[in-house]
Amino acid sequence: MGMQEAATIIMHDIRAFEQYTLWFIVPVTLFVLALLILVAIKFRAAANPVASKTSHNTAIEVVWTLAPVLILLFLAFPSFKLLNAQLIQPENPDLTLKATATQWLWSYEYAAAEGAEPVSFDSYMLKEEDRDAAGKTDKAVYPRLLAVDNELVVPVGKTVRLLVTAAPTDVIHSFAMPAFGIKIDAVPGRLNETWFKADREGLYYGQCSELCGKDHAFMPIAIRVVSEDQYNSWHAAAGSDLGAANKALTASVEGGVRTVEVAGNETK
Repeated sequence: MGMQEAATIIMHDIRAFEQYTLWFIVPVTLFVLALLILVAIKFRAAANPVASKTSHNTAIEVVWTLAPVLILLFLAFPSFKLLNAQLIQPENPDLTLKATATQWLWSYEYAAAEGAEPVSFDSYMLKEEDRDAAGKTDKAVYPRLLAVDNELVVPVGKTVRLLVTAAPTDVIHSFAMPAFGIKIDAVPGRLNETWFKADREGLYYGQCSELCGKDHAFMPIAIRVVSEDQYNSWHAAAGSDLGAANKALTASVEGGVRTVEVAGNETK
């Protein structure tokens, strides 16, 4: 139904729940349409010169009350289960990140690792004139208006705790990553949290999903999911020289051995 290919267990569950709801939505829609057509034909003026004086029907009223209640119950239980999976934070995450929104960029901060340089950086939408210098000329991999200068880098198969906020004097933003099943508000003065565990390497794109001003459309989010070894090498170098670490990681990922997967679509 137009969703990006899932890259986390939560998004897999969201897609499954969406398919599950269709088993209720489609029959209900067809049933209501059939009733409308039946009423329009059977009770048209030409077929009913004398209007019916029926005021109620207890049996029908009981049915049309109980049927929606049962349908909603069948939808509610799996929905609450999915909400709990999204909202309850796993204990002892492998990695904690903080994303701070500002008009119109994202700032990322990695929880300090023992003996390692702290890693934090800003992430802006990649300008067209900067593509060559950044080594991001392939628009199939780095799409216009979605590619960024510095991607958020995480290891595959690891539980990531994500703290989301906005600068104290800024406006409300929203961190949305469709392939991960994430959409969480970034509110000034408030720290929201969510989590994800990417099950597939690749480069995934999202955007700010809260109208935040004139450049709202130019505030993309890019997350690069890599192997644990690649992540460790990148993290060890990023604290002292982020640019060099990014170039080394890009070369490692796109060196012809590994496929780059963009928002669920594979490109060589």
